[in-house]
Amino acid sequence: MDLRAFERLIRRLAADIPEDYLDGVAAIDVSPRTVPHPVSPDVFTLGECIPVHGEGDTIASRIVLYHGSFRAVALLRPDLDWRNEAWETLTHEIRHHLEWRANADALEDYDWAADQNFARMEGRAFDPLFYRSGEKIADGVWKVEDDVFLERILKRPADEVSFTWHGQDYVVDLEREQRRPLFVVVEGMTGGPVGELVVVVRRKASVLDLFRRAQLQEVRKRVRRPGA
Repeated sequence: MDLRAFERLIRRLAADIPEDYLDGVAAIDVSPRTVPHPVSPDVFTLGECIPVHGEGDTIASRIVLYHGSFRAVALLRPDLDWRNEAWETLTHEIRHHLEWRANADALEDYDWAADQNFARMEGRAFDPLFYRSGEKIADGVWKVEDDVFLERILKRPADEVSFTWHGQDYVVDLEREQRRPLFVVVEGMTGGPVGELVVVVRRKASVLDLFRRAQLQEVRKRVRRPGA
């Protein structure tokens, strides 16, 4: 199914959803992007519910369905029922929106994380653990808006750190003198997230952490495959 046909399908499906369930849904959009799952190979993110600022104190969400991800799944599953899968994805994301609305504290935490992430991208001071108030999508993996954060805790200084993305293993080289927590924006990957992929390198917590302020550093590094 091509992009235009998929957009028409989503519009028809959205029209079948009761208006009460769509209260606070700012938009239902279709994106051409392919979004791989951060950890599991052959798994793709088909849709997302993204909190956005509504008018005044209202809680709003933007729902996005990824046509590229549907196409990737269809290549793996030639018998894919596009209409059924699209309906399941759309209603799942609407349920997610309703959960956001029911848990206002969680939404406030997410908004705070988004603000902290914006400060990070602007080079301003930010809380080193802000990403943990984002959406947890796997063990040690969080998502804040379009950016994905992979947390790696080291017991001692290291020359490199490894991680797995969409079933593929990668390595990032480090310098021992770099301070921790270290935010490494990785580049050179195949099939990365919509936004940035950030590997957060932290040392194992100690009692001394209660008495000293974390010094942050952010760098950009190209990844390599193990052994390369």
